[in-house]
Amino acid sequence: MKLKLKDNFVFLTVGILVVLCLWLLNITLSPIAPTASATYEQKAVHSPDGIGKFYQGREIAKVMGHTGASWLERPSREAEEQPSKIIKAIDLKPSDVVADIGAGTGYFSFRIAPLIPKGKVFAVDIQPEMLDMIKLLKQKKNISNVEPILATVTNPNLPPESVDLAIMVDAYHEFEYPLEVMQGIVNALKPGGRVILVEYRGENPLIMIKALHKMSQKQAIKEMQAVGLLWRETKNLLPQQHLMVFEKPQT
Repeated sequence: MKLKLKDNFVFLTVGILVVLCLWLLNITLSPIAPTASATYEQKAVHSPDGIGKFYQGREIAKVMGHTGASWLERPSREAEEQPSKIIKAIDLKPSDVVADIGAGTGYFSFRIAPLIPKGKVFAVDIQPEMLDMIKLLKQKKNISNVEPILATVTNPNLPPESVDLAIMVDAYHEFEYPLEVMQGIVNALKPGGRVILVEYRGENPLIMIKALHKMSQKQAIKEMQAVGLLWRETKNLLPQQHLMVFEKPQT
């Protein structure tokens, strides 16, 4: 009798251990949910023009600080980049709400605002110094429909489904958290809303811009598709930059 009880105890103990091992093994083999850190790769060896952080195989460029504001407003900009062509090409309607992401000094915000008298421009930037410049220029130019928005490195701080068009001119390649920022932009877009991405052409080595401050069309499309945007067209009307048009699906 004692032997039978001992055998039963051994079998019960072994059974419990087997169940426990299977439970632990199941936890080990279960798929791990992706995390934000898994989206990015940090490398110790990287370009001096970058931050050592990679997204979708692309190293993120260092941000041009507010001390470079004069470069944004340089008199030669129209001849070099022809920004007036960008504004004509984006086909604005008088009631459009536009988000100028990485607005800087408001170079584009103040050129867009008069074209949308029934709408407004959200001038979005992460640098308070840039927004201070926008506020001063807003008073000086007497333009009422430009609203400065202080963003963070992960959030553009825009109201949900409030924006018809988001434009980024030579800014996206510097976003420290491009996935999170673009998710915020997509959330802010109305269904059918557009994203205009302007970047120096990475395919052309003859364009005298640092490599990390250029993007290829293929890379841009890959990164916009990662947040659910549809590529609609690329307008080759600028001397050195792509003008790429993306759209948020209607449903």
